[in-house]
Amino acid sequence: MLRQQNDVEKKEKKRVPYHFGEKLRKVREHKGLTLKVVAEKAGVSESLVSQIERNRVSPAIDTLLALADALDINLEFLFDEYRRERPVKIIRAGERRTIAEDDVMYEEIARTVGTETEQALEAYVITIPAGSHTHRGSYGHIGHEYGIITKGKAVLKYEKNEYELNTGDSVSFPAGTSHMIENKTKATVEAIWIVTPPQRFER
Repeated sequence: MLRQQNDVEKKEKKRVPYHFGEKLRKVREHKGLTLKVVAEKAGVSESLVSQIERNRVSPAIDTLLALADALDINLEFLFDEYRRERPVKIIRAGERRTIAEDDVMYEEIARTVGTETEQALEAYVITIPAGSHTHRGSYGHIGHEYGIITKGKAVLKYEKNEYELNTGDSVSFPAGTSHMIENKTKATVEAIWIVTPPQRFER
């Protein structure tokens, strides 16, 4: 048993620390618990707990769960700072990807990368010339769409219904049925559109 514990601790030392230590130490001290008590509750050595608190070692997930349980704290509290440090994604004005479908232009303004499918999305500016309409949604697709008309006046054709959308109007709908945005006017229509999961700029 002691040999297995030593092997675990050696593996722990090779991991890159995520700096949970300070939070764990503050909670432990606030609760008036000693290193020995926490170590016994978590089933690890006192030395390992000490090293984790000093950010000398980054704990494996099972060790982290055991420590969180011993201190009666949740993982959201521990990972809060790590989440805030995730990189901000910027698409510069001159670097936007564009896709044209006939005479309708889609200009990408945001995308998620490396996210779970159900959370992934894309956002773009749609420019629809006079008398034209979008195409890809004609047969429907998985997911949802959310949009706002930023210029002009459009019509959303959804199944057998039509919805008039003026500048400033927003709309949301399940995308699994046929839909399109049509410009019946003599002026250009522009809209900001969000689709989840990504459909046009998925790569």
